[in-house]
Amino acid sequence: QVQLVESGGGLVQAVGSLRLSCTASGGTFSSNGIGWYRQALGKQRNLVAGISLTQKTIYADSVKGRFTISRNNAQVVLQMNSLKPEDTAVYYCNSFRTPWFGFGTPIPYDYWGQGTQVTVSS
Repeated sequence: QVQLVESGGGLVQAVGSLRLSCTASGGTFSSNGIGWYRQALGKQRNLVAGISLTQKTIYADSVKGRFTISRNNAQVVLQMNSLKPEDTAVYYCNSFRTPWFGFGTPIPYDYWGQGTQVTVSS
C-alpha cells in the first residue's frame, strides 16, 4: 500500500521560505493528482495547492503568488515563499479520490499521514 510521507517543515521567520516535499513510500503516486493541505490549530483542514498528472494546478486564494506546487516521478514539492504567521499549520499531502483534470475542487482520500509542522514567527 502506498503511503505519502511529508517532510521539510520547520520554524521560519515571516517573509522567509520553506520547501515541503511529499514522497510515495511503497509505490508510486496516484495518477489522480496530489494536493497539499493544511490544518491550523482549532481549524478545519483545507486545500492549499493541488497538481494533476498533466501539471494543471490549483491554489487557495490566500497563497496565490507565494506558493508553487510542482511534481516529478519522485516527489511533489510545495515551495513556500513570503511566508506569513497565518501560514502556520500542519501541512499534509494526499492523493485525490478521482482523476482531477484542472476543473472544480479535487476531493482527497480520508486517510491522512502525520503531516509536517510549519511555524512562521512574526
